[in-house]
Amino acid sequence: VTVYQCLEGGVIAVLQSYVDEDKDESFYTVSWACNIDGTPFVVAGGINGIIRVIDASNEKIHKSFVGHGDSINEIRTQPLKPSLIVSASKDESVRLWNVHTGICILIFAGAGGHRNEVLSVDFHPSDIYRIASCGMDNSVKIWSMKEFWTYVEKSFTWTDLPSKFPTKYVQFPVFLASVHSNYVDCNRWLGDFILSKSVDNEIVLWEPKMKEQSPGEGTADILQKYPVPECDIWFIKFSCDFHYNAAAIGNREGKIFVWELQSSPPVLIARLSHAQSKSPIRQTATSFDGSTILSCCEDGTIWRWDSVQTN
Repeated sequence: VTVYQCLEGGVIAVLQSYVDEDKDESFYTVSWACNIDGTPFVVAGGINGIIRVIDASNEKIHKSFVGHGDSINEIRTQPLKPSLIVSASKDESVRLWNVHTGICILIFAGAGGHRNEVLSVDFHPSDIYRIASCGMDNSVKIWSMKEFWTYVEKSFTWTDLPSKFPTKYVQFPVFLASVHSNYVDCNRWLGDFILSKSVDNEIVLWEPKMKEQSPGEGTADILQKYPVPECDIWFIKFSCDFHYNAAAIGNREGKIFVWELQSSPPVLIARLSHAQSKSPIRQTATSFDGSTILSCCEDGTIWRWDSVQTN
């Protein structure tokens, strides 16, 4: 795991680098988080199923979370409470963790859970109780933590061993959607709507319409689609800026498509390509204001794109 800083004029500086003690570890996902005092944490997970919480202020391992039974495909941080993270795993579960205490608070799995690898998970941007997950069972599930929130609060004041915490299983989602007919490898909230993608060369924006009487059931109203050519392989993840003005996604030919999210019909803001960028882009990252887009390619390269103001 390497921490870089994007400087002016396109310069990228290396600040810190971590090599896992297990040489067979291969990290699939990384996220920023915070301790309750604001200390910056780097949280990484991958093939071994162990989550490493690295204290970036003193360059030491803060905690290692063992619990998942298989590799970790995505880690996301709760934007309103950045000491909470959620992890999506090949073991068909999603887990909620407290990075301050090292406690596994909730496990989203069981009778109503995913039936194959969970590939992506996301916290709702304003509803602190809600997450969405998707995976190889072709489904997107929305989960609510509202009735289990006392466990979340308890995790901050727990003084006994983390292993003795009464971790709660959440077995049933509040909504299940079959929007795609193949692996769903990325989902992100757009307000109360959801953006998700499969291997169909498009990102789909849809609205979950819940049935109040029967939780878990409901319909998905497809609002619009954002085409992405040559994006028919799985494990390609898109990203949005903080205000959800745009979504950036790479394809298997090394090109990036930037779609405006606040307009209907969809508007393609930019199509970014470079003669030397030919490798599949597995992930993008968009800066806070959307002015810088990074892409991580399968050949190990990272590309930086900056928007330039033209008169």
